[in-house]
Amino acid sequence: MASAVLPSGSQCAAAAAVAAAAAAAPPGLRLRLLLLLLSAAALIPTGDGQNLFTKDVTVIEGEVATISCQVNKSDDSVIQLLNPNRQTIYFRDFRPLKDSRFQLLNFSSSELKVSLTNVSISDEGRYFCQLYTDPPQESYTTITVLVPPRNLMIDIQKDTAVEGEEIEVNCTAMASKPATTIRWFKGNKELKGKSEVEEWSDMYTVTSQLLLKVHKDDDGLPVICQVEHPAVTGNLQTQRYLEVQYKPQVHIQMTYPLQGLTREGDALELTCEAIGKPQPVMVSWVRVDDEMPQHAVLSGPNLFINNLNKTDNGTYRCEASNIVGKAHSDYMLYVYDSRAGEEGAIGTVDHAVIGGVVAVVVFAMLCLLIILGRYFARHKGTYFTHEAKGADDAADADTAIINAEGGQNNSEEKKEYFI
Repeated sequence: MASAVLPSGSQCAAAAAVAAAAAAAPPGLRLRLLLLLLSAAALIPTGDGQNLFTKDVTVIEGEVATISCQVNKSDDSVIQLLNPNRQTIYFRDFRPLKDSRFQLLNFSSSELKVSLTNVSISDEGRYFCQLYTDPPQESYTTITVLVPPRNLMIDIQKDTAVEGEEIEVNCTAMASKPATTIRWFKGNKELKGKSEVEEWSDMYTVTSQLLLKVHKDDDGLPVICQVEHPAVTGNLQTQRYLEVQYKPQVHIQMTYPLQGLTREGDALELTCEAIGKPQPVMVSWVRVDDEMPQHAVLSGPNLFINNLNKTDNGTYRCEASNIVGKAHSDYMLYVYDSRAGEEGAIGTVDHAVIGGVVAVVVFAMLCLLIILGRYFARHKGTYFTHEAKGADDAADADTAIINAEGGQNNSEEKKEYFI
């Protein structure tokens, strides 16, 4: 938006502008405009204190743009709206231009408001508001037209890819204005692509390339091309689902015996589970470094060995394959003695009993040591007490010696008793 004061021209300038509008008007309006010319030229006010202003407009192609010429402190000056080619759209409340997409929304001494329906890219540019004062004033508003992408296409190099292969995915957003921004997603994870922009007649075509190395976990995931553009509300996107082929994954499941301990005389049943894309059609059992037992029964993915014995010990392999590759899984068989489980259980019980007995014996010995310690400590205290009494009862030194000798005799008796 910008405004300017036109060069001073008073009545002549205003008359020239109205005459130009009359020349472009239909014959029915031409006479009315000429009458306005005479009255407007005679009554042109001065521009002191008046201010003409507009606002820029941004509109999406096909929608409605509103152009407003506003005047502060209006004194009934003439307002005129011109297109980018400076053709008069409205002179006051008259529309000389034949384009019926322009419609008058409001006309007063302080505003001229006009709507333009079904806007196209050709309508973009500067529109001029003119206020006929002395000197005349002019302000312009810029209409910017946004064009969403005409078409959004995603193209994948291969409909079916093999695990570990790198594929190319392209996404194209055609004929937009301004240029679009393209984002890539694999499932919920955003990826980074490389974009190129081509411009033609003020329109932009954007092509983004994504190089993607696929894995088996990518099978069935969507690759999403998402467009961001100011003319687009929400997410405009397109997607393709990945189809990835991968070699089998093999797993051996023991169906019998349930407890997992294989003993002589028992039966063994193994099931081979193989998953791949495409689904493996060939599943086979072999015995590594030896021949399969004669009493083994093979039925598709199942291996059954009845009446096990120690000659059946070894490694049994399940192999599966498809067009991508092959894979295998091994099961190592060891056959225990027929009483291995019972002996193991008995041995477990014996160890528990022995441990309990040892704990009881240790506890009893600790109790005995405590009792003996208390007994010895008590009798030793009595001995010392008697020895002290022999010295305390003596009247003189000789008596003390005699008593001491007696105490020694008693001590000997004590010692003999303790021995």
